[in-house]
Amino acid sequence: MVKPTFPPFPRDFVWGVSTASYQIEGAVNEDGRGPSSWDAFVAEPGRIVNGDTGNVACDHYHRYREDTQLMKELGVDAYRFSFSWSRIQPGGSGPVNAAGLDFYDRLVDGLLEAGIAPSPTLFHWDTPLELEQAGGWLNRDTAERFGEYAQILGRHFADRIPRWITINEPVVLTMLGYGAGIQAPGLSLGFDALPAAHHLLLAHGLGVQALRSQGAGNIGIANNHAVTWPASQNEEDLQAAGLYDNIANWIFADPILTGAYPEELTPFLPPIPDGDLATISTPIDWYGINSYNPTLVGAPTSDDAALIDGHVLDSALPFSLRELEGYPRTDFDWPVVPEAFTELLVGFKERYGDKLPPLFITENGAAINDVPDADGWVKDQRRIDYTDSHLHALKAAMDAGVDVRGYFHWSLMDNFEWAVGFSQRFGLIHVDYQTQKRTPKDSFYWYQELIKQNKAGA
Repeated sequence: MVKPTFPPFPRDFVWGVSTASYQIEGAVNEDGRGPSSWDAFVAEPGRIVNGDTGNVACDHYHRYREDTQLMKELGVDAYRFSFSWSRIQPGGSGPVNAAGLDFYDRLVDGLLEAGIAPSPTLFHWDTPLELEQAGGWLNRDTAERFGEYAQILGRHFADRIPRWITINEPVVLTMLGYGAGIQAPGLSLGFDALPAAHHLLLAHGLGVQALRSQGAGNIGIANNHAVTWPASQNEEDLQAAGLYDNIANWIFADPILTGAYPEELTPFLPPIPDGDLATISTPIDWYGINSYNPTLVGAPTSDDAALIDGHVLDSALPFSLRELEGYPRTDFDWPVVPEAFTELLVGFKERYGDKLPPLFITENGAAINDVPDADGWVKDQRRIDYTDSHLHALKAAMDAGVDVRGYFHWSLMDNFEWAVGFSQRFGLIHVDYQTQKRTPKDSFYWYQELIKQNKAGA
């Protein structure tokens, strides 16, 4: 394993790792947790690769102490996890489940004792099933319930949690959950899914306000973003790429950072009630970017449907996602294009200027499916190469004037990867799902050395 060689990041740069509740916790029927949209979704035949579920996942609910010790060994400054809403409020509203809060008390206190800053996400796609059955994120009431939920968490944890994230990747829940039917709740509404985007953004704004009302600070959001490249310079491809760029990126960033939706999307959006955009644009302390690879987009053709993660979408859409050729690929078949990461971050600075708060990279990583060899080592050099190249790309953006304060690798450990189940491994730690044995990979030790070097000022 080659040791990392980097020009030093700022000494106060935050190094972290990320996970999400449904992907790692398991214990779905324990201690009063209510069912979520994902519990219902994985129970539907054919939804998940190999019929996998998050019922046990990484058993983090019972093994969080072991996982915290591994993070301490890794040397990270911060851990981004997510609260399970239905573990806190089993029905998404009403009484609080004390046992659920107790679990997160133990986790948060253990992290603080280990010198790791808890950096929770309030919502990472696992909507309480009762709310989902009442319309989910198509229903404005869900945003109001989220505000109440945020207030509960702010009141309980404000004195112990130094960094907060409201919502993870509303674009994915909107496009894949409500638009394309690939993820929970499994609806295929096309452009009729856009009310979900607005209600998720409204929930973010209400969540910021609720957290601040309880004395919480240092609040951001984790939005997924990727550079959109047109398939050609033909007018049809340019228009298709521009529309996709607005739907995948700017509809989720512009309202937060500018208080307005992109004008080009006005024909596709429902009427926006007075005051909503002011709530959505409630000032935040930092903006989180999850990013993995760029997207190549062209006009639809008669024989070319849009593709996302290997799923064919409705060919009637006014754009198609094309294969980006000529680059290495992860085991998830995502292209590895680190220069696009620099382009994305510099583009944010150019688009928003003084309106852009400091950035955190709240997710970045690669699906590399290496497993322990005969000697028990996981030699995942391609994950090291991916992370190395993207951190160099990140540093290039910082050298160009982009204010980035931290980097959270996705993921701490292999986990339940949504619709593809356990078939893809993003972790720095290998998990044997049969025995729950954790095995740090070569990339774990590489990241450990990188953090150590940076803290030493090497």
